[in-house]
Amino acid sequence: MSVIDDYLVKLEGVDKTIIETMYAITREMVPSATEELSYGMPAFKYKGKGLIAVMANKKFLSLYPFGSVKKLNLDLSAYECTPGSIHFSANHPIPDDLLRKIITMRVQQIEASS
Repeated sequence: MSVIDDYLVKLEGVDKTIIETMYAITREMVPSATEELSYGMPAFKYKGKGLIAVMANKKFLSLYPFGSVKKLNLDLSAYECTPGSIHFSANHPIPDDLLRKIITMRVQQIEASS
């Protein structure tokens, strides 16, 4: 099992379903990404750099794009954001198409810095 699979085993309910789906989309879009711990989080890395991590917290779910949320250049106004994370809930998840845009932007950013 990977570090992501180990993390998912600990989750329950709708949070688990949402995070499983987000990680499945990431695996589909970037099959060469590795599954590792990054900053203590189960995450995908691409070319040795953090791609994304998704975690369940006590009050919300979070997506970590391992870089500036503003530099994603996406409309994230529907979500509470910090400089390095996007917070969402089971009642207001990140739609698959927006997740795909985030992943695409992260891959482009990593490619540009390589």
